[in-house]
Amino acid sequence: MPNPDLVRIESAIDQLSFTEQLWLMERLAQRIRERSPRVSSAQSGELEAMAHDPAIQRELQEIESEFAMTEHDGLDTHR
Repeated sequence: MPNPDLVRIESAIDQLSFTEQLWLMERLAQRIRERSPRVSSAQSGELEAMAHDPAIQRELQEIESEFAMTEHDGLDTHR
């Protein structure tokens, strides 16, 4: 059974827009990299290169555009 706090956090994340969820994922990944001594500088460099890769950026933009309509569907009215 999952931790009740994790269930609450997941529910809160579901209320965020796609862009906000993407920002959160990037921020969490950054914090994990900063706190994890096991991530080598080579791995960190590879991850940074991926973040700047035009193909990956295009893919993220395509995903964001696919979900753009859901950002305006009225579900995030409590902000």
